[in-house]
Amino acid sequence: MATAARKAPAKSKSRSDGKSAGLSAPKPVDFTKDEELDAYRRMLLIRRFEEKAGQLYGMGFIGGFCHLYIGQEAVVTGMKMALVDGDQMITAYRDHGHMLAMELSPRGVMAELTGRRGGLSRGKGGSMHMFSKEKHFYGGHGIVGAQVSLGTGLAFANRYRDNNNVTLTYFGDGAANQGQVYESFNMASLWKLPVIYIIENNRYAMGTSVSRSSAETDFSHRGASFKIPGIQVDGMDVRAVKAAGDLATEWCRAGKGPLILEMQTYRYRGHSMSDPAKYRSKEEVQKMRSERDPIEQVKARLLEKKWADEDELKTIDKEVRDIVADAAEFAQNDAEPDPSELWTDIVL
Repeated sequence: MATAARKAPAKSKSRSDGKSAGLSAPKPVDFTKDEELDAYRRMLLIRRFEEKAGQLYGMGFIGGFCHLYIGQEAVVTGMKMALVDGDQMITAYRDHGHMLAMELSPRGVMAELTGRRGGLSRGKGGSMHMFSKEKHFYGGHGIVGAQVSLGTGLAFANRYRDNNNVTLTYFGDGAANQGQVYESFNMASLWKLPVIYIIENNRYAMGTSVSRSSAETDFSHRGASFKIPGIQVDGMDVRAVKAAGDLATEWCRAGKGPLILEMQTYRYRGHSMSDPAKYRSKEEVQKMRSERDPIEQVKARLLEKKWADEDELKTIDKEVRDIVADAAEFAQNDAEPDPSELWTDIVL
């Protein structure tokens, strides 16, 4: 008996670039004068803080691992500008910038780096493990990709409580290859959880180019098989990040489920302080610094629009440096935790 001709399989209605869902990368927002100045100050605080942390690490005041966020400041700054009170953030171990963006005390962050009792985790967590329930910041996690499932759980709690809050779950291009990430994607899509997965693609993971380690280098496509739309964002332009953040938070609050934002960004330093970053050229790094630096872009706009002059920007820089210097002074002179602190926050 002749068999009926097979019909061509229907094309999927869920494209990973988000276009079938009415999504595409939005145009960068037009900042007001106050927004430009606010973004400049916030990013500059992260930059100067991380520079000082690098100095203290070299002097021996900070031990263990230390991962700096220099170059990636626009990502957390722009996303924070899209949040409302109660929204949550969770990230990996390159977390100092995220904490400062969530307005945690520079003194508390720096004191944790030096292992002092005034630190955000009372000196027990160090660079990679800091938390603030008050500010809705849930870490700082040292295990690659582990925070993705935890961030998905936070989003599940938000949906269960019907509180209209959104969870930002950050991870890097290296962690994007972890299995637990895709388990989380599946559940988030299945249950329409209000979570934004932010892939900070700084191109080199722990030291290997994405072109050598990932079969799919467009990370906005990573949710395709789970029907999670994604868009690529210029993570070096704080206005583009803010626009994407507005779109993503509105998407989640409307009950449409998760969304992936691939932030195309770049770190100027190595993966950690122990990484000489010989896998890329000095010329490549310098080109990014000179042409794409997120802070210099804001500075150029402020000067071009005559919203600030060089002296005013130098004053902001001095104010920021004074805040960082105060945090460093506090962190170097604060007392170390009492040994009894080892027994707190432990469930036996």
